Amino acid sequence: MNRARGLIAAATSGAAAVGATRLAYTVLNQRPPGGTKTWSRTNHRGEPVTLLEGPAVAAGAIVGALAQAALGSPPSGAAMALAGTGGAAFGGYDDLAGSGDRRGFRGHLGALRHGEVTTGAVKLGGIGLTGIVSAALAGGAPADVVINAGLVAGGANLLNLFDLRPGRAIKVAVASGALIAAGGSLSGRRAGVAAPLAAALTLLPEDLGERAMLGDCGANALGAMLGAAAAGLPRPARIALLAGITGLTAASEKVSFTKVIERTPALRWLDMVGRRPPELMPKLPIPAQCGDPPTFNGAATTLRSAEDTDPAPPEE
Repeated sequence: MNRARGLIAAATSGAAAVGATRLAYTVLNQRPPGGTKTWSRTNHRGEPVTLLEGPAVAAGAIVGALAQAALGSPPSGAAMALAGTGGAAFGGYDDLAGSGDRRGFRGHLGALRHGEVTTGAVKLGGIGLTGIVSAALAGGAPADVVINAGLVAGGANLLNLFDLRPGRAIKVAVASGALIAAGGSLSGRRAGVAAPLAAALTLLPEDLGERAMLGDCGANALGAMLGAAAAGLPRPARIALLAGITGLTAASEKVSFTKVIERTPALRWLDMVGRRPPELMPKLPIPAQCGDPPTFNGAATTLRSAEDTDPAPPEE
């Protein structure tokens, strides 16, 4: 009976998330706050995309989490909704007000040492604070609250690191959600991942079609909510998950995830599923400036590829 109720609750929260996401995306595109230009960005191909996917997915996921809370899981549903709200609010602030001059923990902490408060630092602090409140709302011993707060804040930050190519962050979210749900099932504890995953999958075609992207608002909200959902796992599993999140986040300061994915055939294949194929653009000859030294073979031109190479590790 409990299992049946759990499945009904998951289906209902997922359906609520899908409906709310579609409605929010339609309304936001019809009347984007601040105008269309406010939400327009340039993707890795140099083409315009909208960031409105992020607030729509966040809104849908939060509605789904609230539906879950109303259907018999008040603490976990409310904790997920709060985590998602914090991720969306502070992520959206960074989307709209951030300059991108400072990247990663080192960049933001380095700026703080020089008296500069970046939008990224505000976001990190804000999501950390909402993570603590969300974890406290979910309940548990003090040690569990600390672990769960780390999962919310760490999950929000880590998923955002993958939002550099179409569909990538959502694919990572789906894989993570499946692992969390499987872990909860094996331990006899339900992990409510239906709402954030349903919301994200609703707009996956827009993301893969390179018409929209999650941005910090959507990626932070999804990651935070998955972190909150992981609170239902046994403590050893949560500690292991937090250690993995911490390790990957630390690695991102030195390594480009995009380069690792590109060099690993299986990961590259998964990354390309559903995406537009890369455009095979020819090398463009650029006439040498007057006084340029001769290049190899005596050629008077240099070669530049129009393909994006993602030279720097992803932000935040």
